[in-house]
Amino acid sequence: MATIEQTPATQGSAKAGASETYGDSHGEISTGLTHSKLAFWLFLSSDCLFFGAFITAYLLYRGSPNQVGPGPKDLFDIPFTSATSFILLMSSLTMVLALAAIQRGDHRRVKIWLLATCLLGATFVGGQVFEFTEFSREGLKVNTSLFGSTFYILTGFHGLHVLIGIVWLLSLWAMSTRGRLSQEKSESVEIAGLYWHFVDVVWIILFTVIYLVPQPGT
Repeated sequence: MATIEQTPATQGSAKAGASETYGDSHGEISTGLTHSKLAFWLFLSSDCLFFGAFITAYLLYRGSPNQVGPGPKDLFDIPFTSATSFILLMSSLTMVLALAAIQRGDHRRVKIWLLATCLLGATFVGGQVFEFTEFSREGLKVNTSLFGSTFYILTGFHGLHVLIGIVWLLSLWAMSTRGRLSQEKSESVEIAGLYWHFVDVVWIILFTVIYLVPQPGT
């Protein structure tokens, strides 16, 4: 019975092929994304569906002819919301700087920029809470009208995402202060950055739809 002898070259080739297969199944897939990044992109895609549904409901009900209570033109303070929106958008810049810092191993600046991003995000949330409080005083509550319900649910859902992002970034900041966020773990900051940029992009859409697009009949 004939036997096939493996030369060192063929053995090395076989090992290399096995190594590549292992790497493809445990590290990166053919798209060049790691499994963590791919899973996170899938999560963001599903999140887009939720926001899309809430935006659709808001557009359908904000101009309801049977609406009671104050409407958008009675409540919205565009300059104030524009200012808080600008603050949130600036947090994307500090997030980019945090990622750049961890990729080059600058741990001091990582901590600075992560904390700055959290502070900017917290300022935005504070502005949103202030806005909700003012609207409530003027008579718009969650159960006042369909406009009120969809407005609070949509903007509150986004605000919840910002809060989750702040907690996430604070956990990375805490890891950095303990020396547990090394340059080799930069992907964790990159994924958090993807989430933060997603939240910012969603807010640009929400700000346009809610505050800038005229209400039907006005």
